[in-house]
Amino acid sequence: MKNVVITGTSRGMGFEMVSLFAELGHNVLALSRNEKPVQDLKIENVTAFSFDITSTASMAEVFEHVEKHWERVDILINNAGDLVNKSFETTSTEDFRNIYEVNVFGVAEITRRLLPYMDRDSHVVNISSMGGIQGSMKFPGLAAYSSSKAAVLTLTELLAEEYKQNGPSFNALALGAVQTEMLNEAFPGYQAPVSAVEMAEYIVGFSLKGNRFYNGKIMQVSNSTP
Repeated sequence: MKNVVITGTSRGMGFEMVSLFAELGHNVLALSRNEKPVQDLKIENVTAFSFDITSTASMAEVFEHVEKHWERVDILINNAGDLVNKSFETTSTEDFRNIYEVNVFGVAEITRRLLPYMDRDSHVVNISSMGGIQGSMKFPGLAAYSSSKAAVLTLTELLAEEYKQNGPSFNALALGAVQTEMLNEAFPGYQAPVSAVEMAEYIVGFSLKGNRFYNGKIMQVSNSTP
């Protein structure tokens, strides 16, 4: 039985991962601004409360729970993300700041604060995007989003190097298009080739076993080219 922290669990892949981990017998701390969807599942080994990844108070509540109930974190999945689809000339500094607060600064902060509860057998999985891969196909309107996801990839490599002696392992999954609510909001009518459930199953499997084979790696999870 592992202790798993997942951010961004109110919908999409994050929501699906909660049930998948729980069915495998693991403890899950599900973190999202809207805690109700997970709470409504009424799963015994799942705890969910309202969490804002940009809030210091929310961070404190997470660490209080871990300290009181777990004392150890085996898996951290940084899945929470925000996206804005605007032309670059209409994307304001505030837009960039908001995206980076969630996609980069929030990821760095919750990881830093949970490190004392992790060891060399623990695994941090950062959910990024193919849009952050150098040389991959880029899409107009995603300057803030894709550049933030590129930052997450580099952060993953740096942390893997910094903590390679005593762990945890750090890996990133650069996902292609997945049919989620966030994708539909940004690109109405677009049909992705992979469902949220399918990708959630892949992420759960990778988070449980991937650190046996990988550390500091960027895995491109996409069935399209480039």
